[in-house]
Order: sequence, then C-alpha cells, then structure tokens
Amino acid sequence: MAACASGGNATGGDGGGDGDKGLIGVAMPTKSSERWIADGNAVKSQLEEQGFTVDLQYAEDDIPMQVSQIENMITKGAEALIVASIDGTTLTSVLQDAADADIPVIAYDRLIRDTENVNYYASFDNFKVGQQQAWSVLNGLGLVELDGTAIEGAPAGPFNLELFAGSLDDNNAFFFFNGAMDIFQPLIDDGVLVVKSNQTDIEQVATLRWAGEEAQARMEDLLTAQYSDGTVVNAILSPYDGISRGIISALEGSGYTVGEGWPIISGQDAEIDSVKAINSGEQYGTIFKDTRELAAVAVDMAVALLNGEEPETNNTEDYDNGVKVVPSFLLDSAIVVKDNIPALLIDSGYWTEAEING
Repeated sequence: MAACASGGNATGGDGGGDGDKGLIGVAMPTKSSERWIADGNAVKSQLEEQGFTVDLQYAEDDIPMQVSQIENMITKGAEALIVASIDGTTLTSVLQDAADADIPVIAYDRLIRDTENVNYYASFDNFKVGQQQAWSVLNGLGLVELDGTAIEGAPAGPFNLELFAGSLDDNNAFFFFNGAMDIFQPLIDDGVLVVKSNQTDIEQVATLRWAGEEAQARMEDLLTAQYSDGTVVNAILSPYDGISRGIISALEGSGYTVGEGWPIISGQDAEIDSVKAINSGEQYGTIFKDTRELAAVAVDMAVALLNGEEPETNNTEDYDNGVKVVPSFLLDSAIVVKDNIPALLIDSGYWTEAEING
C-alpha cells in the first residue's frame, strides 16, 4: 500500500519520472499523517503514468516552508500546481506569482481561501462526511442504521456526548462539524444526547493542526472537569483518526476499559492504526475517503487544463473561498465499521488483510 511508502521530504525535491510533458508541482501538508503520504504517492504515480515529471513536497505543517516549496516549483517552471494547503488563507501572494506565470492551481482536498488564483477544487462531499461521522456515532449507540435511518425501538437515552472538530485554519473542519451537528442538534434539543461540557461551538472544540496530542490533552481535561463524579461519556465525535487515537489514549489513562462502558468514537481517513483500533473495539468507525480516486480527479483536472480543456465538475455553488466560488468535483465517502472492513477496505485493495491483522 502506498501509505506505507515514502513520498518525498520537507526540504529536498522528490522529482519523479522522465516524462516529457513537463513538470507538475504537488504540495502536501505533512508526512505525520499516513493519509497525506498515500495522497502524495497516488498523485505522483498517476501523473507519471500520464508522462509528467513530478516535484512532490511535504511541508511538515510549516506554513513558510510550504510557501517556499511552491515558490521553488514556480521557479523550476512547473506547468501546473496541485496544492493541499496547511492553512488555506496563507497562499495569496505565492499563488499570485503562479497566476503571473500562467500556472493553473488545483486545490486538493483543502479549499484554498482568499484568492482568485485557484482554478479548481478536488475533494469529497465534506458536509456529508460530517453527517456520516454523526451517523456512525448514533449507530454505535443503537439509534440509527449507518445511512441514518432510525432504528425501531431504539433506546431513549440520554447519552453523554462530547464533540471534537478539526483545525480552524482548514476550511474542511467547518463542513465536517456542520454536517455532524446537522444530525446531532435535533437529538441534543430533544435531550437524547447531552453535551455535559456545554462545548458545542466549533471554536470551543477545534483541534489545532488536527493534532492527536492536542485532542488527548483536551479529552483529559474534559474527563477531569465533567466526568470525575462517576458519570461516563458515552460517545465522542472525532473528525479524524489521529484525533481519535489521542482521545483513546486519554480514556485509557483515565481508567476506561474496552467493553466496559467504553464510548463510541468516530473517525476519518481509514488510517491503518485506526482500522486496527476498530477491529479491537477501541474505535467504533471511520470514514473511508479513497485517496486513489481523489488523486485521479486532481490529475484529470491538471491534464485537462494543460490541454486547454475544461475539467469536469459537479459542484459550482458550495465552495466560496471568500473571493470566488471555486468550481469543484466532490467524491463520495463511506462509513467503515468492524463488520464491513473486508468489503470496503480489503476487497478494494486499499489495505490488505495482513496489514490490518498484523
């Protein structure tokens, strides 16, 4: 699996292939998440198959480093840029340089904000991803099927729920959180779900840089402040597998035991450690976003632009970056729980049975 391989480094170039169609720069945010390694490798390999040379760079969540990497891609004569931004608001100047050089820019999974110099956006239906995360939590509580259909005779609750969101500098964090709250809020209003901390605004529950250690620290604080009276947290909305693992560490450190009042925990990205955690019962579910399909969309967009063609899109309304609505192509995602790991992740070739069970 590509996620296990190295896909470039933070300071040196990772050019690939001897393609004669020109150079394409690919800027990824970090190698600390196996998801981004998989994305980078998928984009790189697919561009090389099309005959391009690829400059793949990872910035290790260092904004000035990512700006410098993109500047270098422009200097090297990149024909196009595919950019998964660290902070979608910080690339205005360097993308103006790209525009001045007639270099098209494709925002990859994270919307680039506050600039007219982004041509297209390739991502998933991120509001629906948030809904799916909520449905996975409610499914674990016995309230709904995985598609959100109510279960007859479901328990009345109340269930204690705590909320986590992604990083406020990532536009996707808002879509994920708003999608989840679209599902949760009616149940909170009805008393089926109780957020004991009363922290229900994204600014209160955000996790800087999506960092697992930040999530662990906040979960430890919540357990101390809200659950030291003997009550238990029944469910936790986590928007990303790395955050989920931080939450799991906090629960284990506070005396929670899998199978004995262990809470339902969501996730996203189907990272191998979290798939293993789903198998072991530590994490209930995750959202599978096939990075191979997303890479294919971004590559097709780049190739179409370089051929003077208009890339395919399926959303021209929802992704306003503050300056323009960026035409987008949104892919579907799927909820993974223990029972459907073989069908969704193994049969598709995303992970092997040996990797999951190893």
